Amino acid sequence: MNIYTANQYIKDTFGEKLYKLSLNAGTTCPNRDGTAGIGGCIFCSNLGSGDFSPKADMDIDRQIEQAKQLVASKFKGKHYIAYFQSFTNTYGDIDRLRDIYRKAAMRSDIAVISIATRPDCLGNQVIDMLRDIQRIKPVWVELGLQTIHEETAKFINRGYPISVYDEAVKKLRDLGVHVIVHMILGLPGETQRDMIETAEYIGKSGAQGIKLQLLHVLKGTNLAELYQNGECSVLSLEAYTECVVSCLKVLPPDMVIHRLTGDGPKKLLIAPLWSADKKKVMNTINAAVRQLSLIHISEPTRP
Repeated sequence: MNIYTANQYIKDTFGEKLYKLSLNAGTTCPNRDGTAGIGGCIFCSNLGSGDFSPKADMDIDRQIEQAKQLVASKFKGKHYIAYFQSFTNTYGDIDRLRDIYRKAAMRSDIAVISIATRPDCLGNQVIDMLRDIQRIKPVWVELGLQTIHEETAKFINRGYPISVYDEAVKKLRDLGVHVIVHMILGLPGETQRDMIETAEYIGKSGAQGIKLQLLHVLKGTNLAELYQNGECSVLSLEAYTECVVSCLKVLPPDMVIHRLTGDGPKKLLIAPLWSADKKKVMNTINAAVRQLSLIHISEPTRP
């Protein structure tokens, strides 16, 4: 059994290594402003998972140039992935978003536009916008699913049912974009079997890629209050590694593995503290993977 890594997929598709630039489109989230809910998902920081992104009031060309400068010592290639990560990047004034994404897509140094969003924010106008951008550069859309289990989804305040996810994947596949799904391992109350079931569902849903994410407890989140009150716990490195390997085993061989752990900003991280040592985490996962005769895994390049 082999694992198709994001780095390999990028080389196969674009013929070169690409570096991911975290950018900010200045969006918010329907799960914060009352449209779908209030307060956001319980694990989401005040920056909407865009803790490594620049300020939203900066022009997109300036954001890109600044991001390139930050990684200049690490990356000597010529092309990048424009990654819009903060909050819900298809939620807001559609003309303004189209202008931002078109500006990024028109640049010769940008090879891919990657847009993180929610499955319930893909109306007809959004699909039309994505189609316009796709005519210029390839588009990846990242969907925050996290879990297929409705009880967990309600607990984390996700704000939409699984049927909305299914419809979103169909729309995006019909459009021809590369669909990447976020899944969190270690959500409160979930067993390893629950996590495997989510991975299996994603693998059969039509999505082409997946991001496996460790549950981080960050300062200023509703999850932090629950954790500090002893109402939930986090996975150990050993348990997380076991869950990752179990999920990898049930995914289709052609599914692109875009992430295996993720980073919590150290200044906000409450738990698990072991996750701050990214090198140790990846070495531990790689060791477990090698025991299964799988290939070495490395995280997609990013700042």
